[in-house]
Amino acid sequence: MVLYYRDDAVQVTSEAIHAGGQVVALADVTYVWHARGTTTLAVRGRVLGRGVLVLLLSLPPLVAVVCVLSLAWSAQDRGEWKLALITLAAFVVAGLALTPFLEVPLGWLDRSYERGNRVHELWVQHHGRETMLVRTPDALRFGQIYRAVQRAVEQQTDRR
Repeated sequence: MVLYYRDDAVQVTSEAIHAGGQVVALADVTYVWHARGTTTLAVRGRVLGRGVLVLLLSLPPLVAVVCVLSLAWSAQDRGEWKLALITLAAFVVAGLALTPFLEVPLGWLDRSYERGNRVHELWVQHHGRETMLVRTPDALRFGQIYRAVQRAVEQQTDRR
C-alpha cells in the first residue's frame, strides 16, 4: 500500500480515500473532480484582513513621500537645506533599520495568498453516486489532497 497524502482529517492511499469519516475504495471510483464551494465567513475575513494588511504596509511609504516632498518644499522656501538633508538622512537610516521587521507582516500576507480566497470541494463518483469528500478554504492543502487523489487514481487505472 502506498501513502499519497495524510493529515488529521484526510488520508489518500493506493487502496482508498479516507475523508470526513467516509472511506471510498479507489477501485470503485469512476470520476474525480473539484468545484468551487460557497464562500464562508472565514474566507471573507481572510480577504478583508489581507486588504487591511496591504493598506497598513502601503501607508508608511506614502506618508514618507508626502513628508519628503513637504520637507523639500519648506527647505526651498527658507533656504535651510542642511537641516532638511539631516532630517532626510535620519529617516532613511531609520527606514533601513526597520526594514527587517517587515518579515513578519509580509510572511502573514504570503501565507494568506497561499491559503486562497475561496472554498474548494473535492468530489468523486463511485457506485453511481456523487460524493463530496473534502471541503476546505485552504487552497494549499486542497491542492495537495487533489493531486494525491489524482496520482492514486492514475496508479489504480494503470493496474487495470
